[in-house]
Amino acid sequence: MKTVRIILWAAVVVMAGVLGWLTLEVTRSKDQIAEGPFGVPFQLVAQDGKPITEAAFQQKPTAVFFGFTHCPEVCPTTLFEMNGWLHKVDPDGTKLNAYFVTVDPERDSPEILGRYVSNVTDRVIGISGPADKVAEMVKGFRVYARKVPVDDKNPNGDYTMDHTASVFLLDKSGRFVGTIAYGEATETAEKKLQNLIKG
Repeated sequence: MKTVRIILWAAVVVMAGVLGWLTLEVTRSKDQIAEGPFGVPFQLVAQDGKPITEAAFQQKPTAVFFGFTHCPEVCPTTLFEMNGWLHKVDPDGTKLNAYFVTVDPERDSPEILGRYVSNVTDRVIGISGPADKVAEMVKGFRVYARKVPVDDKNPNGDYTMDHTASVFLLDKSGRFVGTIAYGEATETAEKKLQNLIKG
């Protein structure tokens, strides 16, 4: 009976050790994920036709918005607001980078995206590229984007896009800091960007 008790206690000690090790490993993995850049590596095309990668999101604090040029309200409104925020908190344009990534690369070539963005702001750079590469990047950044037919009876005809409407905020190492929600108060958005610059 004593031997059985010793064996049981030994088993409990071993199990506690294993559980402690597993907890430490899981915690360490979560910390590593939190410490690493947000999203996934990507190779896309900036509005000027030049290649752009995730390294662009790791040079300065960065604001990133996902949208499309045929967007009726959310995208032009957000671009207009971003322009105001950026000029207010970073007048010289030296402290923050900002990007507009299309979720509709079939219609938004880099050139078209560049014209669209430039009509609203000089502080945001458009990003497009091959549809499969854009889809990988969008998914890797945990952005919701879905093609929605304008006419249910003609699913292959004209369409719009449902998509995440928040602006993602990344620190100078590309780590996720927070978001600015669509329709958020100007003062709140500007404060978040000021805090992002301060790091």
